Amino acid sequence: IVNSDQVLGQLLATSPAAAREWAATRKLRNDPRVTWFGRLLRKSSLDELPQLFNVLKGEMSLVGPRPVTADELERYDLARVHYLRARPGITGLWQVTGRSNTSYKRRVALDKAYALNWSLMGDLAILLRTIPALLGSSGAV
Repeated sequence: IVNSDQVLGQLLATSPAAAREWAATRKLRNDPRVTWFGRLLRKSSLDELPQLFNVLKGEMSLVGPRPVTADELERYDLARVHYLRARPGITGLWQVTGRSNTSYKRRVALDKAYALNWSLMGDLAILLRTIPALLGSSGAV
């Protein structure tokens, strides 16, 4: 929606449960900023398709940590160094290890582990694990 920052701010200020969920995961299961069509795209992961253009431009990789905002990067603390070593990806260890069913702290740990242990075989394994994760849509928010 157009005024999404204002809507999010209002919700977090008036709903302690939503504020806790946002603080823990940086996502909301019932995000008022997302339209019904947007929810459908997210649930099916079709909202990720435009990122293929970013891969073709060399700004992203197929596999890597999910892109984060500057505000989110602050939450990475010392793991920030490891996150910045890897090119952001469309899919990654977080997506195949629970997606939104994991805490943000766990997401940071997975991004750090990916950067520290990168291998071509690891990327291939993540790509193969992405297919059932997408088809099952578990953790898609």
